[in-house]
Amino acid sequence: MASQSSSRDTALLRVALVLFFVGVIAVIAAYVVFALGHEPPLSLYLTAIACPVGLVLAIVFALRSGRRVREGE
Repeated sequence: MASQSSSRDTALLRVALVLFFVGVIAVIAAYVVFALGHEPPLSLYLTAIACPVGLVLAIVFALRSGRRVREGE
């Protein structure tokens, strides 16, 4: 049972990291498109929302893994 929980936590961290970096790339792309003199499309702005979502998921992972370590003591 512990390995299944650990595997889900690891998957949560991977999803959080992927979402965060996709969001960061979208933010950078929005700046580049704007610097080239064009209006960034709505889809780029919506993709940039992945950055804070990934950050929140990473915080959730950190809180869950911290609780697990304290329970074992």
